[in-house]
Formats: sequence, structure tokens, C-alpha cells
Amino acid sequence: MQLAELTEKLKALPLEGSLAGVLHITNDSLADVVQSDHTEVLYGKDWITEKLLGLSFCVTLFSFFQTNSRGAELLYQTVRDYIGETNQKVIFDLYSGTGTIAQILAPVAKHVTGVEIVEEAVEAARVNAKLNGLDNCSFIAGDVLKVVDDLTEKPDLIVLDPPRDGIHPKALPKIIAFDVPTIVYVSCKPTSLVRDREVLEAAGYRMVKARAVDMFPATGGIETVALFLKK
Repeated sequence: MQLAELTEKLKALPLEGSLAGVLHITNDSLADVVQSDHTEVLYGKDWITEKLLGLSFCVTLFSFFQTNSRGAELLYQTVRDYIGETNQKVIFDLYSGTGTIAQILAPVAKHVTGVEIVEEAVEAARVNAKLNGLDNCSFIAGDVLKVVDDLTEKPDLIVLDPPRDGIHPKALPKIIAFDVPTIVYVSCKPTSLVRDREVLEAAGYRMVKARAVDMFPATGGIETVALFLKK
């Protein structure tokens, strides 16, 4: 089947929603990774707009965003509930992706700084902040391990939402050195959270509560939100 014919068949599907775009991505590598040697937009656009907790988010092709929107609202509402009062507080959102958590917290915070290694996600986060009328968010493209060395603001609390492998062993002591009273850790791999919890507790933090959010029904995959307070 030719790509043009496939595109027309996709456009003709009886969908509940609308088709935002059809993309043809070429990946010539042997590894099972998300990458594109060449991307062709066969129809529509290469981004979508998602709405969560009253905010709008432009999601680009390779920027991370939760696929289960209803589950994501529950996940981020849990984060917001665990954080509590944010009025006039400075917040670091490390491993910030497209800036979802940062922007959910920003409306009643003094300033939120997001750090994310994927440049495309950072650009999307900046676009999203403008889209939502938020001028107290800033997003930095770079590895958390290196970027935290250059952050001059003193945060009041830190949100961590690392990839599956958890926080880099050399980055975690740097994060702990900010000595914030509250850390909220969002984990997509419980074993990574358990490993990092040991380091946090050895540094004087106590995990006071945690909640599992079933983001992928009928699978073993869950997200876990944990609240750490300094003893």
C-alpha cells in the first residue's frame, strides 16, 4: 500500500475525535529507540494540543507527554496536593519534559524553573507557557547533572520526575544540597524510586506518604508520587 493511499484510508476512519496529522518517520537504526532519520508530514501537522487541569499544552513529536490524559490529570493533581501551598514560593521542576508540572504549579507560585535535557521539549514548554499566559516560568535545556551547578535561585521546594532509570547518582547529592524542606518525586519505575529513596533518607529526608497511579490499565506499569520532608 502506498503512503498516499494509507493516508486517505486513515482520514476516512470513523473517529470520535479528529485526525491531527499523519506522519511518516524513517528510522534506519537497529536499536529500538525513538528517533527519526527523516520525518515527512503526509497530512495535517506534526503536533497536537492537549488540555490538562484547565491548561493547554502543545505536544510535539519527540517531547515527552503522558499518553493517558485522564490518568495524567489524576497524577498531576496528586503532585499538586502533595506540594500544598505554593504562594510566593520558588520551585524547581527537574526533568520537566514539556513543562506540564511546572505550569500546573506556576499560577500561584513566585517562580518555577524547569530543567529538561530534550531541547524540543524545552521549546514546547516555552510555547506552552505563553499559550497559558504564564510569565513566571523559565525552562533550561540541559542535563540536570550539569545545570544544577549553575542555578543561582534558592528553591523552596523541588519536584523530580526523572526517566525510568531514576536520578543520576552524581546528580542526586547536588539536588540534596539545595536543602529544601519538601521534595515531591514522581517515578515511572518503583525500583528506581526505592534506590533513590535510600539516598534521600540517608541525607535526612523522610518519605511521609506515597501514592500509586495506574496510568496503564491492564499492565504492570504504574506511576508513583512520593512526598519527602526534611527531618
